[in-house]
Amino acid sequence: MKKLNKPNVWILATVVALTTALAGCSGNSNGEGGSTKPSPTNTAKAGEKDNAGESEDAPWVFGSEQLEFTAYTHYGWQDFPEKMEDVPLWKYLKENKQLNIKSIQAKGNHAQLMSTMMASGDLPELIYGDRYNPDIERLIDNGKIVALDPYLDKYPNLKKWLDPQLMDLLRSKDGKLYKFPNWYTNKSTNTAGYVVNKKIYNELDQPPLQTMDDLYAYLGKVKEKYGDEVVPFEPDRTVDGQGIGVLYTGFAEGNNYKSLSSDVQGVIKDNKLTSLFMDPSFRESQKFVSKLYREKLISQDMFTQDRGKVLEKLMTGRVAVYAGSGPTTYASQAHNELIKTDPEAGYFMIKPIHKAGLNQSNIHPGGYDRLGWNITTITTKAKDPEKIFAFLDWLTGPEGMTIQFFGPEGGNWKGFDENEQPIFTDQYDPAQVTEIQALNDRVMIVGNTSYIDPAKMKYENAKPPEEQNWSARYQSTITWPSANDITALNNKLNPEPDSELGDIRQKILDLITQVLAESATASSDEKVDQILDKAQADAESYGYNKLLEWRTEQWLANKKTLGME
Repeated sequence: MKKLNKPNVWILATVVALTTALAGCSGNSNGEGGSTKPSPTNTAKAGEKDNAGESEDAPWVFGSEQLEFTAYTHYGWQDFPEKMEDVPLWKYLKENKQLNIKSIQAKGNHAQLMSTMMASGDLPELIYGDRYNPDIERLIDNGKIVALDPYLDKYPNLKKWLDPQLMDLLRSKDGKLYKFPNWYTNKSTNTAGYVVNKKIYNELDQPPLQTMDDLYAYLGKVKEKYGDEVVPFEPDRTVDGQGIGVLYTGFAEGNNYKSLSSDVQGVIKDNKLTSLFMDPSFRESQKFVSKLYREKLISQDMFTQDRGKVLEKLMTGRVAVYAGSGPTTYASQAHNELIKTDPEAGYFMIKPIHKAGLNQSNIHPGGYDRLGWNITTITTKAKDPEKIFAFLDWLTGPEGMTIQFFGPEGGNWKGFDENEQPIFTDQYDPAQVTEIQALNDRVMIVGNTSYIDPAKMKYENAKPPEEQNWSARYQSTITWPSANDITALNNKLNPEPDSELGDIRQKILDLITQVLAESATASSDEKVDQILDKAQADAESYGYNKLLEWRTEQWLANKKTLGME
């Protein structure tokens, strides 16, 4: 099973959040806000030279001269854009900051391509991927990734915005920092949860949707009324967990969505990690999923569909309930499209669904990692790694983050207030902002949630709920409050890929991937138990208990580093 994805988003989580549409007031134009200030970050316009750049020890000013490098995203489900003109952010950077990024395309063959590049030594200059991806760890161990420590004092943003304890947690075993985090934060960024089709819900007389029994009854009504025209429950790409992972969290208080992921593969019980296969709530949730599958109340191709198909179903209103680790990105996009032609259509979010009798406040459809989601690294093939870091540091700072979310200065915003937050103008266009964020999503690689969330909410909080941006409204009222902090559980729980424990991890990963699909599509509850019993026996033969013991030690050490003992 792949690492559970959280596509960015209002995160970040939103996932590596993400498609907000804020409207705001201008500064000097209407007398509101503070005086307009220039960008508080290290930058220059195209063609300009910064005097400080003449000093060898002075920081290089991003945009002062041409910068070109190759970049690769180590995921099977996305590539960086082939051309910089394909996304607003990169187009702006090319035209205004003299940046040229040459994207290396994997086209779905990321594992094979990475193996080829590692074997030949012909690496890209920048690699973006999962924080503890085994291939990236191998590159670090083999001295192929540049340490970032020499640049931290020279370029201010990462050091300013990232908590020192989190930076220490991100360091590799040699004590050095090789990874630039994406969507790091100081508060909840969770975007996991349940999205409901408003029009269908109203047509079915708005029944309660609080418990699993409520959900099952509702999905049955959807199937009865709409037949095959509507998918009752859309769980997104379940090969990555997604909707069935969200369902799992509702079958016991304190359950973690992260338990199904490749870097946990276990359940916390009595302050230690225990077997996922023997967890009663996991068995119960998989029986529930298989029941939905047998009765055609859930997507029948949930383990094979791509995310494009998920979006298409949402955009056409053919989904009754949608759940996943980051549904706000697609749901907000689909909501805005549907209400263009039908004000009664669209989507809304609900509080976590749970088994009857459980305390809803202890149900967490998703968690948030204060280190965010993925990471960006600079390889030793980089012609000038410091300049690439300077770019990344600019991108994670106020000016870079603001342009990613609201477009270039002079349109939706102009200048910064005394808190380094953008001052929104009277020309602010919510629809344009939503489009900008959706298009920039796949190139948001060093997201700074600690900065951008207050910036996004600055104006939204002053508006009545019905006028707020869709994502902002439901993140602030539903997804953020329902999350738990999983930072300690989400870091350094993967052993060395070529070690004994690394081999065990891979075997358990393959086993969970297989078992998740088999049990979710089982022909009966008894068959689910048989599948999970066999999985437990196989896992034990692989050394599962040894892996769980090691991961427990790592988890407890992380809690100590973070002061969470």
